[in-house]
Amino acid sequence: MGSKRALERELSRVRGFEHPRVELEQYPTPAGIAAQLVHLADLQGDLEGCVVDLGTGTGVLALGAALRAPERVIGLDRDPAALARARENERRIDPPRGVEWLLGDGGRPPLCPLGTTVLTNPPFGAQRGQRHADRRFLEGARGFADVIYSIHNEGSREFVESFAADNGGEVTHAYELAFDLERQFEFHEEERRTIRAECYRSAWRDV
Repeated sequence: MGSKRALERELSRVRGFEHPRVELEQYPTPAGIAAQLVHLADLQGDLEGCVVDLGTGTGVLALGAALRAPERVIGLDRDPAALARARENERRIDPPRGVEWLLGDGGRPPLCPLGTTVLTNPPFGAQRGQRHADRRFLEGARGFADVIYSIHNEGSREFVESFAADNGGEVTHAYELAFDLERQFEFHEEERRTIRAECYRSAWRDV
């Protein structure tokens, strides 16, 4: 099990979106945040079987998992350009476990192995047409996942805990985090902005 700092160094080589799409809320997940999430999943023993990254984007969560060499890693995204960038990043990182990159909607994922661990930083639902996108991702993941690590907007604890409880599970871990986002869309007025967010581990088995 490698250190979180070493994992962050590796993931810092992941490049962001070349042409981010605002309607898909394509903001890159910073290396530090990805490393913290993956390291927690590793400590909990959740990276041993199949790992699926829903809405993989640049591939940073999938690649973080692949650096821990689970049995199988799948990265799913609806944007072909994002998947192309994720494949480029895989060649740059060269993890010991290859990633299967699939085109598809994170809210309606294809058949995946039962007992999977899901990692996801879904759209928060700020853009028109994306309302409740994070709920769709959780609902899609619950069809096959035993454990879900998900990142949400600040103030989402009641929603995530209710979702887990309503589906027979529980939130076992929760922590706050901060996204430092560079200016990437024309409507951004600041060169850099910090957004508060939250990460949750929801589980449906005794781990």
